[in-house]
Amino acid sequence: MNSPIKPTRSLFGSLVQWIDTDYSVEPPEVIRAMPDGVNWVRCIPFVILHAGCLGVIWTGWSWFAVWTAVALYFIRMFAVTGVFHRYFSHKTYSTSRFGQFLLALWTGTTVQRGALWWAYHHRHHHQHSDDPEDAHSPHVHGFWWAHIGWITSKRNFPTDYSKIKDLAKYPELVWLNRFDIVVPVLFATSLFLLGSYLETAAPALGTSGGQLLVWGFFISTTVLFHGTASINSFTHLWGNRRFNTTDDSRNSFILALITLGEGWHNNHHRYQSSTRNGFYWWEIDPTYYGLKLLSWTGFIWGLKPVPKSIYEEAAQNAHRDTVARFSLSSVQHEINTLRRVVPTAAAIAIATVNTPEAAAQFKKADGPAIHKDVSGPIVGDQSPASSPSAEA
Repeated sequence: MNSPIKPTRSLFGSLVQWIDTDYSVEPPEVIRAMPDGVNWVRCIPFVILHAGCLGVIWTGWSWFAVWTAVALYFIRMFAVTGVFHRYFSHKTYSTSRFGQFLLALWTGTTVQRGALWWAYHHRHHHQHSDDPEDAHSPHVHGFWWAHIGWITSKRNFPTDYSKIKDLAKYPELVWLNRFDIVVPVLFATSLFLLGSYLETAAPALGTSGGQLLVWGFFISTTVLFHGTASINSFTHLWGNRRFNTTDDSRNSFILALITLGEGWHNNHHRYQSSTRNGFYWWEIDPTYYGLKLLSWTGFIWGLKPVPKSIYEEAAQNAHRDTVARFSLSSVQHEINTLRRVVPTAAAIAIATVNTPEAAAQFKKADGPAIHKDVSGPIVGDQSPASSPSAEA
């Protein structure tokens, strides 16, 4: 008979992890070796986040609250793309230690765990992209698991600090990663207090503490989460491929707009160290533009460019793609068209010729009449010119 102590300890451990993410009843190595599966306790934060959006039924809306939600979506999406991704995960630019701490605080408002956990999992994704070891490959695990399911799995909860030693050597970053609930709680509380203050100080705005909490935190954060998750799920299924990478990463203009440039995913998987994901001027990459502006202040520096060799490879691929499209698409299309048109045209022509009117038109005109004397016997094979009647 199973003892009730073990399930109780496991439940207690999961609840404690909401505050201290490094706490675990079992060693992290054992947890990471577990099979994939939904941990229902870990689903509670996602249920709360999505259910909080329903608060709009009671708080209503105002233009101030709506535009606050929109602004916070893009401000925090920039924290996801420009900081979580292009700094902590790939180190595509540099900053000071204090600047690094401020960036980590900023990412905390996204409610997407700590910077070290985020970086660890993203680096792991690149090492095993679309392989069985990839935690969120839609090709391996399916769309919904890649979108949200993988985060609820117990095995993906611990941070493997041994894989991010360059970041784990900073105790302030480890602390923020360990207690990743602190910044989101402070952020949500600040929004509530701001809304309460504006309710009395600027009543014309029509907002309140509860309204700003619902729109600025719950709604904006929920949309932000799904915008971020779309890179894991959609960009390995939907879009075009410029580079022949070992995975199925793709470029998408639409997702680039939603995620401030992260939609150029195939570019990124070909060369991860570049600060920009949109390799060409027509590939819109707002995150890169923002980082470029930030570099002019001196807060960050050393933005890494796309190497010339990558552009040369892209040009070669484009040339081959053009040739392939011409030979396999254009020419084949013409051949297929001819195969359809020629038999039809031939059938129409035959049917037309067989009509009496057409037959009369196509009948060969008669030439000058040649009269032969057929009254007598024909000797040999005389031509009309040598016959006696012709000479007479």
